Amino acid sequence: MASRTTQERVRQMTDPASTAVLTMELQKGIVAGEALFPALVEEVERVHLLDSVRRICDGAREAGARVVHCTRVGRSDGAGQSLNCKVFVMGEKLRRERGGDVLEEGGRGAELVEGLADPADIVVSRMHGMTPFTSTSLDQILRNLGVRTVVATGVSVNIGVFGMVLSAVDLGYEVVLPRDGVAGVPADYAQTVIDQALSLLATVTTSDELLGVWGESRS
Repeated sequence: MASRTTQERVRQMTDPASTAVLTMELQKGIVAGEALFPALVEEVERVHLLDSVRRICDGAREAGARVVHCTRVGRSDGAGQSLNCKVFVMGEKLRRERGGDVLEEGGRGAELVEGLADPADIVVSRMHGMTPFTSTSLDQILRNLGVRTVVATGVSVNIGVFGMVLSAVDLGYEVVLPRDGVAGVPADYAQTVIDQALSLLATVTTSDELLGVWGESRS
């Protein structure tokens, strides 16, 4: 259970009119099916991550907060993507073996997982890099919406979510991180990252606590 101080901070930070939930790479080719990291798929299933994020997104919409899905897409020929780190090299090897990118734009793997999207949501895709803010329109879209606080969800804690949180803080946003709304592998390492690093950048809470605050705003 969150301390009274944490609950009050979440309450102050998450006014629906100035808050957006960001989902990070919750796509069929990343957290379902034959993804690059099968262990991540297993962890997402083990902790019921998708159920938690669906609840958070539904609660955000009901309260009047925005939901923005941050996705990664590619091309079947791999054009426009850099191979400047191990993760990208692994992805390129898989692309060559399969004869195409599992996250090819317009393909099934690039789609959001079932039950996550809503017509009112916004999708911001990128073809390059590890984080959703760098060289995309995400920051400007959020500012145009009057967003001051982002709720970070998705995968993975080790890289993508970490980068998303750090970039958001650098850009002046306040960040709320539902512990059960993110996942990474190994699981114990992901929890250490949350406790020892992300907790210094974001206000760590749970989906129930966040939804409880939004429920209060509607009563």
